[in-house]
Amino acid sequence: MISFTNISGAEEIGANCYLLEMDGTRVVLDSGMHPKREGMAAMPEFDVLEPNSVEAVFLSHSHLDHLGTLPVLQEKQPAAEVFMTPAAAALSEVMLHNSVNVMSAKRLDLGIVEYPFFTHADLDRLCDSWNAKSCNEVFRVGFRQNLLATFYDAGHILGSAGVMLESESGHTVFYTGDVQFENQSMIPGADFPESGVDTLIMECTRGGFQRSAHYSRPEEMVRFGQAIADTLERGGAVLIPVFAIGKSQEMLFNIHRFKQQGVIPANTPVYFGGLSAKVSLLYDRFSGLTRRHDHDFKLKEEIQTVPLPRKGKAPLVCTPGNIYVVSSGMMTEKTLSNVMAEQVLPHEKNAILFVGYADPDSPAGQLKTTPHGELVKMRPNGQPVRRKCTIDCFDFSGHATRDSLVDYAVKLKPKQVILVHGDPDAVEWMHDTLASRMPDAEIIAPVPGKRYTFDS
Repeated sequence: MISFTNISGAEEIGANCYLLEMDGTRVVLDSGMHPKREGMAAMPEFDVLEPNSVEAVFLSHSHLDHLGTLPVLQEKQPAAEVFMTPAAAALSEVMLHNSVNVMSAKRLDLGIVEYPFFTHADLDRLCDSWNAKSCNEVFRVGFRQNLLATFYDAGHILGSAGVMLESESGHTVFYTGDVQFENQSMIPGADFPESGVDTLIMECTRGGFQRSAHYSRPEEMVRFGQAIADTLERGGAVLIPVFAIGKSQEMLFNIHRFKQQGVIPANTPVYFGGLSAKVSLLYDRFSGLTRRHDHDFKLKEEIQTVPLPRKGKAPLVCTPGNIYVVSSGMMTEKTLSNVMAEQVLPHEKNAILFVGYADPDSPAGQLKTTPHGELVKMRPNGQPVRRKCTIDCFDFSGHATRDSLVDYAVKLKPKQVILVHGDPDAVEWMHDTLASRMPDAEIIAPVPGKRYTFDS
């Protein structure tokens, strides 16, 4: 028998975490932290897991909504082996150590006494027990070594992977994690299995968004380069809010290419650093070990950037003629992109260019919908700022389009499709569309905490 339980504790994108039972063997897929909640409310529902009942944990990639509570799960389930790709292991260690610093600051600033969930010393001990497995390598897991597991490159960020699991009875389950089927600037699209899947657990992040039929990534890239060039030409500064993993490296690469092509002046200062710079070193370290368009290209060697000031030093002052590629992509309060936005917004020569997803409730999401000339607050206790700068959005998503996800599911012909990692409207569209396209399959939008069972 096969069973699936969403233990993320939320219907929307949050603390992604799923319990899968295959012929008596219990595994957990991802162990995230909810990005819009704090303290214990940000945790998955770990209490439903009996002590030492989990035999294996699989991490799809190193974004915190999939990774952030992995050390907590390890402490609660010490018998469970943890598996991820080598690049994901390297990234996860960096991201979790940074998370300790963020949680420690929130403990002081917000009085969240549960923080940090774990310490740097805890991480040093727990990371040593992780098992790094390369994509397309078949390995056994479980107390009885009765499940076969294989990672497949997901094309989302460095080290991201879907995982195929096969039980003793021959039933196969494939979990996509976060996936992008299309090529990005540095990394190719997903290399996923195209047959042999009985149960598909699939993300649907973009299920609520219909991309234009006329979309072309090369044309979008031209439009992006022109927006930067126009801003610099009129004497403005460019702010590009990014996530530390994936978007930071992609945008740095694209700006470098614009300079080579003469789209923007070659001597344009590009400010970049912090966590994004640490992650970029790992992109370079794994350039010859993971799928790339150019295995010889190294960000650190090829691209000259201006380092960001260290915390506690003189604040960064927005200066005309500069490009600022800074985190976070959501412009979360106290991040550099949030702080800089207050300097960029009041000047009509400047531009803020969004290159990825932003939660509608986040500062970035709210800024995207702020009309020109209106007041906007970047911080709850901050002063309103009048938006006079240009704001534009570009589709360089690391997530697959809803149409490509549906097409993938139809091609696989699984018996069941379980929809995860999507806000309610996205899940609803995916459910209804798949039910129409796949009348013989069982399409499931799992209710958090409910156990779903299937014959193996």
